[in-house]
Amino acid sequence: MNAREDVDESTAVDWRELVAVVLLAVTAIVTAWTGFQASKWGGAMSISFSQASTARIEATRLEGVANRKLTVQTSLFTQWLQAYQDGDQELTEFLSARFPEPLASAFPDWLASRPLTNPDAAATPFDLPEYVIPELTEARAADARADDKYDEALRDNQRGDNYTILTVAFATVLFFGALSGRMRSPRAQWAFLVLGWLGFLTSVVLLVLFPKQL
Repeated sequence: MNAREDVDESTAVDWRELVAVVLLAVTAIVTAWTGFQASKWGGAMSISFSQASTARIEATRLEGVANRKLTVQTSLFTQWLQAYQDGDQELTEFLSARFPEPLASAFPDWLASRPLTNPDAAATPFDLPEYVIPELTEARAADARADDKYDEALRDNQRGDNYTILTVAFATVLFFGALSGRMRSPRAQWAFLVLGWLGFLTSVVLLVLFPKQL
């Protein structure tokens, strides 16, 4: 009877060791994978932040060009108004013939609306929908791209943090698995192994749900 108990106990110890080895081996591999994913998402975050910065700089440049165009065209239109009030038809024709776009396109429509007699007419050509500075539109689009890239960078940062937390979780599993082999009591060994496997399975479920970079 004693010999049989010794054989059974030896077999049980072998099973515990096998379970612990499998847990440690698989967890080590998955821990490396989560570290790799955290690094990849960190790189993606840096790229998105860089793209957001580039788009913001482009938006600022385009907005500066648009503001310069608006300033020049406002000055030309003000000169035209002054010449019109002074009755200088030659100067008004000279200025209107040299209006740059988009003032050149909006100005005839504004005149056709009879702004001096029509109370519903736009106050200036700049208030018409036809007056659109392309650089201003492009600047708004670049600003929108910058906002999108910034939000994407924040998401990538959070995903990297999630994988870092998973790496810590799997390291904890490794700790439980290694500690189980240090326990003298079989019951304590199994208790730490169960804790390790529960932590491993929970972390794996989260790992499957998280987005991944390849």
